[in-house]
Amino acid sequence: MQGLWTILLLVVSNICMTFAWYGHLKLAQMKISDGWPLILVILFSWGIAFFEYCAQVPANRIGFQGNGGPFNLMQLKVIQEVISLTVFTLIVTLLFKGEPLHWNHFAAFGCLILAVFFVFLK
Repeated sequence: MQGLWTILLLVVSNICMTFAWYGHLKLAQMKISDGWPLILVILFSWGIAFFEYCAQVPANRIGFQGNGGPFNLMQLKVIQEVISLTVFTLIVTLLFKGEPLHWNHFAAFGCLILAVFFVFLK
């Protein structure tokens, strides 16, 4: 059950992270934040990033073997990266029209799946 909670919290964390890092670009595209000074954009992103940390930190604590979780540090990091790129790809594909997926993106995802396989190999 700890593994499932870890993954769910990492998904929530990465949704927040993606919006914190790239959401302001969509707001600018929509002409919502065009006139915002850079410091306001940074503060806006930090506000969203707060919620990323509220999910990321518990995910790592719950999932880490040293705390009774099922994953070692390398496994946690690789899982996080795969979730991060998956969430990013879904959000960008849905929100940022004109950012198509190409064959090399699918090849990269295949490599990530192999990375997960290898990091869990005994």
